[in-house]
Amino acid sequence: MGIRIEKIKCMKFLVSIVLLLIFFIGNVHSQGFDAYEELVEIGEKKVKFTMKAVPGGEFTMGSPENEPNRKPDEGPQHTTLVDSLWIGQFEVTWDLFELFLIKKEANNVNETLKNLNVDGISRPTPAFKDPSLGMGKEGFPVVNVSPYSALTFCKWLSKITGKLYRLPTEAEWEYVCRAGSDKVYHFGDDSTLLKEYAVFYENSNGQYAKVGTKKPNAFGLFDMHGNVAEWTLDLYSKDFYSKYSDVEANNPWNVPYVLHPRVFRGGSWDDDPKDLRCAARMKSGFNLQRGDPQIPKSFWWYTNAEFIGFRLVRSHIKLTESEINSFWEKTLDE
Repeated sequence: MGIRIEKIKCMKFLVSIVLLLIFFIGNVHSQGFDAYEELVEIGEKKVKFTMKAVPGGEFTMGSPENEPNRKPDEGPQHTTLVDSLWIGQFEVTWDLFELFLIKKEANNVNETLKNLNVDGISRPTPAFKDPSLGMGKEGFPVVNVSPYSALTFCKWLSKITGKLYRLPTEAEWEYVCRAGSDKVYHFGDDSTLLKEYAVFYENSNGQYAKVGTKKPNAFGLFDMHGNVAEWTLDLYSKDFYSKYSDVEANNPWNVPYVLHPRVFRGGSWDDDPKDLRCAARMKSGFNLQRGDPQIPKSFWWYTNAEFIGFRLVRSHIKLTESEINSFWEKTLDE
């Protein structure tokens, strides 16, 4: 009799969990929190990109002390809360970025764009040399852009779409990369499986690939490991996360105040497996501009960052106009 009662209690508990999940999913969908496609149209040029919906939550950020190839700046591990967001299913491609380079005065720019207040947003000056280095543009990820260039693109895109697009924070990036995993990679610990999920040194043939050629993670995101590394919003600090307690570590962001070092994540087509780990952190430096002979060097284009691109993020939390303005003031000194 006692066993039967326990079984009934267990069944009731499972039913309650299922009902809660149904309520949660229904509530999320009722608020319009679904994946969506954004169409950007300038004259005869049209480019679509997909944003995936990722519910927020807590996760353990950083790598455990026994993780192979762990670096000191990846710890200590700590619980971090990340709010719900949309994130690009793919890395930003040249197809989309080059729409940003079209001046609004051009004949093929539509009237809607001409009427928007985007004239105050600067556009990149011509690159010193082909920033793709001949590796391909149609369907390939944009590279050799500075964080300033990537963020100015985000501001331009936000203006013409009416949605606030930006780079992910470092914490957001690791959260969406892991997609619920606490392993070395989002698919597990076995680096021999990387060839199924990532373009990296062993299988890249010395250049990046078109986006989405490998398997996605559990959130449906492609190339979170490899292909090109991705800029984040954060200034690099070796001990930034060691200063946060579990209570304080909600949506952490190390706001940048200098050009370098900035954090980029994910590893690239030119990296070994150890640099593609979920917790691996990389920092920028002036070496990314060493091939630029101009004085001063370009603020928009890097000559030696052919392995770094970026991915779009949009917060699910609606911001006020004042909060949006404050965000751009923190990230872009114009």
